[in-house]
Amino acid sequence: MRARVAAIGLMCGAVLCAGDKKVPLRSTENALVEVTATALADREAVKQELGSDLGGHYIVVKVRLAPRDGVKLAIHRDDFVLRTDKDGERTTPFAPSQIAGNAVLVVSTGASSGGTIMAGDPGGWGPYGPLGGGGIGVGGSGGGTEARATMKSGSKDKVDPMLDVLKEKILQEKETDAPISGLLYFPMEKQKLKDLELIYTTPEGKLSLRFK
Repeated sequence: MRARVAAIGLMCGAVLCAGDKKVPLRSTENALVEVTATALADREAVKQELGSDLGGHYIVVKVRLAPRDGVKLAIHRDDFVLRTDKDGERTTPFAPSQIAGNAVLVVSTGASSGGTIMAGDPGGWGPYGPLGGGGIGVGGSGGGTEARATMKSGSKDKVDPMLDVLKEKILQEKETDAPISGLLYFPMEKQKLKDLELIYTTPEGKLSLRFK
């Protein structure tokens, strides 16, 4: 009887361990700061961290920055870039309002003046969908029509509850001489951890972390 109970206990432990996926934790440093990071590249891991998988359109990176003794570090999220070996894609992190804000992308057409139109995205993707992180391009050499994209605010009554969660957990932008931790939200999808590289630009140069 005791042997049977012990066997059941071992099986349960094995199942729990199998469900608890370990994600690679990487670190690097220079004279200013030590950086420790781990990347959540699959939807389930993102959901466990945030309560939502963000539609599968984002890779979330957990970052800890520890300034060296006496160093006051200015934290800027745009100093971080996530790139992938898969196709060379690279992106800076999005702000919470770009992910769960109520902005709406409006596309209109008109007479073309030639060239290529690129519409940058100050407002976000629409609920977790790819409306941002680059632009909308329309090629041509004149004589046709061109698309113009603008961001307009949606209804103030329709606030995504994820907005507060994303704001609470994001890496804060400030000056600090103490360790600080937070999340970075990169608009990138369908990537493997082994292909990802996090690049952090500091006044002392660039730091690189791989998640292999």
